[in-house]
Amino acid sequence: MTQPSTTHLVLIPSYNTGPKVLETVQEARRFWGPVWVVVDGSTDGTAEALTDLAAKGLGLRVLIRAQNGGKGAAVLDGLREATVGGFTHVLTMDADGQHPAAAIPEFMALSRRHPEAMIPGVPTFDSSAPRLRVIGRKVSNNWAHLETLWIGIGDSLLGFRVYPVAELRSVMEATRWMRRFDFDPEALVRLSWRGVPAIPRPVPVRYFRSEEGGVSHFRYVRDNALLTWMHTRLMLGFLVRLPLLLLRRLRSSRR
Repeated sequence: MTQPSTTHLVLIPSYNTGPKVLETVQEARRFWGPVWVVVDGSTDGTAEALTDLAAKGLGLRVLIRAQNGGKGAAVLDGLREATVGGFTHVLTMDADGQHPAAAIPEFMALSRRHPEAMIPGVPTFDSSAPRLRVIGRKVSNNWAHLETLWIGIGDSLLGFRVYPVAELRSVMEATRWMRRFDFDPEALVRLSWRGVPAIPRPVPVRYFRSEEGGVSHFRYVRDNALLTWMHTRLMLGFLVRLPLLLLRRLRSSRR
Protein backbone atom coordinates (compact mmCIF):
# COMPACT_ATOMS: atom_id res chain seq x y z
CA MET A 1 0.00 0.00 0.00
CA THR A 2 1.19 3.52 -0.82
CA GLN A 3 1.16 6.60 1.40
CA PRO A 4 -2.32 7.06 2.92
CA SER A 5 -4.52 9.51 1.03
CA THR A 6 -5.64 12.75 2.63
CA THR A 7 -8.58 13.23 0.24
CA HIS A 8 -9.99 9.77 -0.60
CA LEU A 9 -10.92 7.08 1.90
CA VAL A 10 -12.57 3.67 1.80
CA LEU A 11 -15.80 3.57 3.81
CA ILE A 12 -17.30 0.20 4.78
CA PRO A 13 -20.71 0.04 6.51
CA SER A 14 -21.11 -3.24 8.41
CA TYR A 15 -23.92 -5.02 10.20
CA ASN A 16 -23.47 -8.53 11.63
CA THR A 17 -21.22 -9.74 8.82
CA GLY A 18 -19.11 -11.94 11.09
CA PRO A 19 -15.49 -12.78 10.19
CA LYS A 20 -16.04 -11.69 6.59
CA VAL A 21 -15.76 -8.03 7.59
CA LEU A 22 -12.27 -8.68 9.02
CA GLU A 23 -11.22 -10.31 5.74
CA THR A 24 -12.75 -7.44 3.77
CA VAL A 25 -10.95 -4.81 5.83
CA GLN A 26 -7.59 -6.55 5.62
CA GLU A 27 -7.97 -6.96 1.86
CA ALA A 28 -8.96 -3.30 1.44
CA ARG A 29 -5.94 -2.24 3.48
CA ARG A 30 -3.69 -4.08 1.01
CA PHE A 31 -4.74 -1.64 -1.68
CA TRP A 32 -5.66 1.60 0.08
CA GLY A 33 -5.46 3.73 3.16
CA PRO A 34 -7.20 4.99 5.11
CA VAL A 35 -10.02 2.49 5.57
CA TRP A 36 -12.95 3.29 7.87
CA VAL A 37 -15.62 0.88 9.05
CA VAL A 38 -18.96 2.03 10.43
CA VAL A 39 -20.32 -0.75 12.65
CA ASP A 40 -24.08 -0.30 12.47
CA GLY A 41 -25.25 -1.68 15.81
CA SER A 42 -23.76 -5.13 15.22
CA THR A 43 -24.32 -7.78 17.89
CA ASP A 44 -21.91 -10.42 16.54
CA GLY A 45 -18.75 -9.24 18.29
CA THR A 46 -17.25 -7.66 15.18
CA ALA A 47 -17.14 -4.20 16.75
CA GLU A 48 -14.71 -5.48 19.37
CA ALA A 49 -12.68 -7.45 16.82
CA LEU A 50 -12.39 -4.46 14.51
CA THR A 51 -11.47 -2.16 17.40
CA ASP A 52 -8.67 -4.56 18.34
CA LEU A 53 -7.49 -4.60 14.74
CA ALA A 54 -7.50 -0.80 14.57
CA ALA A 55 -5.46 -0.62 17.76
CA LYS A 56 -2.61 -2.37 15.94
CA GLY A 57 -2.02 0.75 13.87
CA LEU A 58 -3.08 -0.69 10.53
CA GLY A 59 -4.54 2.56 9.15
CA LEU A 60 -8.01 1.51 10.20
CA ARG A 61 -10.62 3.62 11.96
CA VAL A 62 -13.78 2.12 13.45
CA LEU A 63 -16.96 4.12 14.07
CA ILE A 64 -19.57 2.35 16.19
CA ARG A 65 -23.30 3.10 16.12
CA ALA A 66 -25.16 2.02 19.25
CA GLN A 67 -28.23 0.91 17.30
CA ASN A 68 -28.78 -0.48 13.83
CA GLY A 69 -30.07 2.29 11.55
CA GLY A 70 -29.46 0.84 8.10
CA LYS A 71 -26.76 1.06 5.45
CA GLY A 72 -27.55 4.64 4.46
CA ALA A 73 -27.52 5.83 8.06
CA ALA A 74 -24.11 4.24 8.58
CA VAL A 75 -22.75 5.85 5.41
CA LEU A 76 -24.09 9.25 6.48
CA ASP A 77 -22.28 8.98 9.81
CA GLY A 78 -19.11 8.20 7.87
CA LEU A 79 -19.65 11.17 5.56
CA ARG A 80 -20.02 13.54 8.47
CA GLU A 81 -16.78 12.31 10.03
CA ALA A 82 -15.05 12.42 6.64
CA THR A 83 -16.03 16.09 6.33
CA VAL A 84 -14.49 16.83 9.71
CA GLY A 85 -11.33 15.02 8.60
CA GLY A 86 -11.05 17.08 5.41
CA PHE A 87 -11.73 14.20 3.02
CA THR A 88 -13.38 15.05 -0.28
CA HIS A 89 -14.33 11.59 -1.58
CA VAL A 90 -15.30 8.18 -0.22
CA LEU A 91 -15.32 4.80 -1.89
CA THR A 92 -18.08 2.69 -0.36
CA MET A 93 -17.89 -1.09 -0.43
CA ASP A 94 -19.85 -3.84 1.29
CA ALA A 95 -18.44 -5.68 4.29
CA ASP A 96 -19.36 -9.17 3.09
CA GLY A 97 -16.44 -9.68 0.73
CA GLN A 98 -18.46 -9.54 -2.50
CA HIS A 99 -16.67 -6.46 -3.85
CA PRO A 100 -13.13 -6.58 -5.29
CA ALA A 101 -10.65 -4.67 -3.16
CA ALA A 102 -8.15 -4.92 -6.01
CA ALA A 103 -10.31 -2.45 -7.98
CA ILE A 104 -9.99 0.29 -5.34
CA PRO A 105 -6.86 1.97 -6.79
CA GLU A 106 -8.40 2.15 -10.29
CA PHE A 107 -11.60 3.75 -8.98
CA MET A 108 -9.69 6.20 -6.79
CA ALA A 109 -7.39 7.20 -9.65
CA LEU A 110 -10.37 7.83 -11.91
CA SER A 111 -12.01 9.92 -9.17
CA ARG A 112 -8.87 12.01 -8.78
CA ARG A 113 -8.90 12.74 -12.52
CA HIS A 114 -12.61 13.59 -12.38
CA PRO A 115 -13.27 14.94 -8.87
CA GLU A 116 -16.66 16.33 -9.90
CA ALA A 117 -17.98 12.87 -10.78
CA MET A 118 -19.25 9.78 -9.02
CA ILE A 119 -17.70 6.46 -10.08
CA PRO A 120 -20.31 3.67 -9.81
CA GLY A 121 -19.31 0.04 -10.22
CA VAL A 122 -21.16 -2.11 -12.74
CA PRO A 123 -21.18 -5.79 -11.66
CA THR A 124 -19.97 -8.65 -13.79
CA PHE A 125 -21.43 -11.79 -12.22
CA ASP A 126 -20.13 -15.33 -12.14
CA SER A 127 -22.13 -18.51 -11.52
CA SER A 128 -22.42 -17.72 -7.79
CA ALA A 129 -24.99 -14.96 -8.41
CA PRO A 130 -28.56 -15.96 -7.41
CA ARG A 131 -30.81 -15.82 -10.47
CA LEU A 132 -33.62 -14.00 -8.65
CA ARG A 133 -31.24 -11.30 -7.49
CA VAL A 134 -29.96 -10.77 -11.03
CA ILE A 135 -33.51 -10.50 -12.42
CA GLY A 136 -34.59 -8.13 -9.65
CA ARG A 137 -31.53 -5.99 -10.30
CA LYS A 138 -32.54 -5.54 -13.95
CA VAL A 139 -35.97 -4.30 -12.87
CA SER A 140 -34.51 -1.74 -10.46
CA ASN A 141 -31.96 -0.64 -13.07
CA ASN A 142 -34.67 -0.05 -15.66
CA TRP A 143 -36.54 2.22 -13.26
CA ALA A 144 -33.38 4.10 -12.28
CA HIS A 145 -32.42 4.64 -15.92
CA LEU A 146 -35.89 5.99 -16.66
CA GLU A 147 -35.72 8.32 -13.64
CA THR A 148 -32.46 9.77 -14.97
CA LEU A 149 -33.42 9.91 -18.68
CA TRP A 150 -30.96 7.16 -19.60
CA ILE A 151 -27.90 9.36 -19.18
CA GLY A 152 -25.72 6.38 -18.24
CA ILE A 153 -25.54 5.96 -14.48
CA GLY A 154 -24.50 2.32 -14.60
CA ASP A 155 -25.85 -0.13 -12.03
CA SER A 156 -28.30 1.21 -9.45
CA LEU A 157 -27.70 -1.38 -6.73
CA LEU A 158 -24.01 -2.18 -6.54
CA GLY A 159 -22.53 -0.52 -3.47
CA PHE A 160 -18.96 -0.31 -4.81
CA ARG A 161 -18.71 3.40 -5.74
CA VAL A 162 -16.78 6.60 -5.27
CA TYR A 163 -18.84 9.60 -4.19
CA PRO A 164 -17.96 13.29 -3.73
CA VAL A 165 -18.51 13.73 0.01
CA ALA A 166 -20.06 17.20 -0.03
CA GLU A 167 -22.56 16.38 -2.78
CA LEU A 168 -23.71 13.09 -1.27
CA ARG A 169 -23.96 14.47 2.24
CA SER A 170 -26.02 17.43 1.01
CA VAL A 171 -28.42 15.13 -0.86
CA MET A 172 -28.84 12.78 2.11
CA GLU A 173 -29.36 15.51 4.68
CA ALA A 174 -32.08 17.06 2.51
CA THR A 175 -34.33 13.99 2.88
CA ARG A 176 -35.40 11.58 5.61
CA TRP A 177 -35.10 8.67 3.18
CA MET A 178 -31.91 6.93 1.94
CA ARG A 179 -31.19 5.44 5.35
CA ARG A 180 -31.60 1.71 4.70
CA PHE A 181 -31.29 -0.72 1.80
CA ASP A 182 -32.75 1.93 -0.51
CA PHE A 183 -29.62 4.05 -0.12
CA ASP A 184 -27.65 2.84 -3.15
CA PRO A 185 -30.17 3.41 -5.98
CA GLU A 186 -31.59 6.60 -4.50
CA ALA A 187 -28.13 8.11 -4.05
CA LEU A 188 -27.30 7.49 -7.70
CA VAL A 189 -30.57 8.96 -8.97
CA ARG A 190 -30.60 12.01 -6.71
CA LEU A 191 -26.96 12.86 -7.41
CA SER A 192 -27.72 12.59 -11.12
CA TRP A 193 -30.63 15.01 -10.67
CA ARG A 194 -28.19 17.34 -8.95
CA GLY A 195 -25.98 17.33 -12.03
CA VAL A 196 -23.21 15.07 -10.70
CA PRO A 197 -21.89 13.10 -13.70
CA ALA A 198 -21.39 9.34 -13.49
CA ILE A 199 -18.44 7.40 -14.90
CA PRO A 200 -19.43 3.71 -14.57
CA ARG A 201 -16.71 1.06 -14.42
CA PRO A 202 -17.12 -2.75 -14.52
CA VAL A 203 -16.13 -4.82 -11.49
CA PRO A 204 -16.38 -8.56 -10.77
CA VAL A 205 -18.79 -9.52 -7.98
CA ARG A 206 -18.84 -12.81 -6.09
CA TYR A 207 -21.61 -14.20 -3.89
CA PHE A 208 -20.33 -16.39 -1.05
CA ARG A 209 -22.28 -19.42 0.15
CA SER A 210 -23.08 -19.67 3.86
CA GLU A 211 -20.50 -22.41 4.29
CA GLU A 212 -17.92 -19.99 2.87
CA GLY A 213 -18.83 -17.40 5.48
CA GLY A 214 -21.24 -15.52 3.27
CA VAL A 215 -23.80 -13.36 5.07
CA SER A 216 -26.82 -11.73 3.45
CA HIS A 217 -29.45 -9.56 5.13
CA PHE A 218 -31.46 -9.22 1.91
CA ARG A 219 -35.09 -10.29 2.28
CA TYR A 220 -36.95 -10.64 -1.00
CA VAL A 221 -40.40 -9.51 0.13
CA ARG A 222 -39.34 -6.81 2.57
CA ASP A 223 -36.58 -5.28 0.47
CA ASN A 224 -38.41 -5.48 -2.85
CA ALA A 225 -41.32 -3.68 -1.18
CA LEU A 226 -38.86 -1.03 0.01
CA LEU A 227 -37.45 -0.67 -3.51
CA THR A 228 -40.95 -0.39 -4.97
CA TRP A 229 -41.83 2.41 -2.56
CA MET A 230 -38.53 4.12 -3.28
CA HIS A 231 -39.02 4.06 -7.05
CA THR A 232 -42.58 5.34 -6.60
CA ARG A 233 -41.19 8.35 -4.74
CA LEU A 234 -38.42 8.84 -7.27
CA MET A 235 -40.85 8.72 -10.20
CA LEU A 236 -42.90 11.49 -8.61
CA GLY A 237 -39.74 13.52 -8.12
CA PHE A 238 -38.67 12.73 -11.67
CA LEU A 239 -41.94 14.07 -13.11
CA VAL A 240 -41.54 17.31 -11.16
CA ARG A 241 -37.96 17.70 -12.42
CA LEU A 242 -38.61 16.50 -15.97
CA PRO A 243 -38.60 19.95 -17.65
CA LEU A 244 -35.27 20.83 -16.01
CA LEU A 245 -33.77 17.43 -16.85
CA LEU A 246 -34.85 17.76 -20.48
CA LEU A 247 -33.35 21.25 -20.67
CA ARG A 248 -30.09 19.98 -19.21
CA ARG A 249 -30.03 17.13 -21.71
CA LEU A 250 -30.65 19.57 -24.59
CA ARG A 251 -27.83 21.86 -23.50
CA SER A 252 -25.49 18.90 -23.11
CA SER A 253 -26.26 17.65 -26.62
CA ARG A 254 -25.36 21.05 -28.09
CA ARG A 255 -21.86 21.11 -26.62
